[in-house]
Amino acid sequence: MTADKLPPKHRGTGQRVVWLGVLVAVLAAMVLLSLAVGARSIAPGTVLPALFAVDPDNGDHEVVGSRLVRTVAGLVVGLALGLAGTSMQGVARNPLADPGILGINAGAALAVVAGIFFFGAANVSSYLWFAFAGSAIAAVVVYAVASLGRTGATPVKLALAGAAVAAGMGSLMSAMLVSSQDSLELFRSWQVGALAGKSWESILAVLPFMAVGVVILLGTGRLLNTLALGDDMARGLGQRPGVGRAVSALGIVLLCGSATALAGPIAFIGLVVPHLLRGLFGPDYRWLLPMSMVAAPIILLLADIVGRVVLLPGEVPAGILAAMLGAPVFIAVVRRGKAAEL
Repeated sequence: MTADKLPPKHRGTGQRVVWLGVLVAVLAAMVLLSLAVGARSIAPGTVLPALFAVDPDNGDHEVVGSRLVRTVAGLVVGLALGLAGTSMQGVARNPLADPGILGINAGAALAVVAGIFFFGAANVSSYLWFAFAGSAIAAVVVYAVASLGRTGATPVKLALAGAAVAAGMGSLMSAMLVSSQDSLELFRSWQVGALAGKSWESILAVLPFMAVGVVILLGTGRLLNTLALGDDMARGLGQRPGVGRAVSALGIVLLCGSATALAGPIAFIGLVVPHLLRGLFGPDYRWLLPMSMVAAPIILLLADIVGRVVLLPGEVPAGILAAMLGAPVFIAVVRRGKAAEL
């Protein structure tokens, strides 16, 4: 059997490096498209000069500068959601795990609404801690509910518990929002998952927490590989599953809380990316975790770019387009048998 016909899990390091190069090239192209495409199109030859030789009297340069903020926001939010979703699937041994499906984003969103409603939080810096607390509480509640019964927290029970908790938190959010017009106006543009209108101050506010979450989760690749064999086997290989899951959960909460505080609840990114990457890099989390940081921003930036031009002169928020693009991709991956079992 030739190398190009080997199953994905048998591909060698050389092929993985090639695919990594392809993903990096696609991400670079997506960044340039994000800077050039919109209600006002910018010629590709103008983009780089607008970044490195800014002319304050050039209108195109000003447009590129404004798009740079939302492009960087898309990069960091996509990175956080992709890495968190990949880690969640490994920790829970659940191919359906995702910050949106398991209610983590809903918990962060409810906490942010509570911060807006009760404490007057009005920007990312002020409600970031609410997002962290909401993410952590939602994760604990979902896992506790799913663990009830003899079978424990199975993949199906986790998904059902996540859906139930998300629905309940959504009801609480609605109750607070309908009783305060000011809270509703502030929350409206945030809740759909949009990259537009972000500021450098907002991005800088979440970056330190994202950096800590990235460092934590990138160090769990070997742990997730052994957890895939079962807790007993993991203990036999010298791992401590309980401690490892707790550390991973901390990284996941930091990334999900930061991403949700910055851009609102964006679903499907963390669900689709790991499945796509397993077809290229196999089931080794030492590859999947860093590669998710490259692949997820590609999908989110693509959603943002399409959203800018699909309904001109208006635009569709990236969170809505991400779900529309992610759902059929996920279904196609499952139907073709490329979503390998964990």
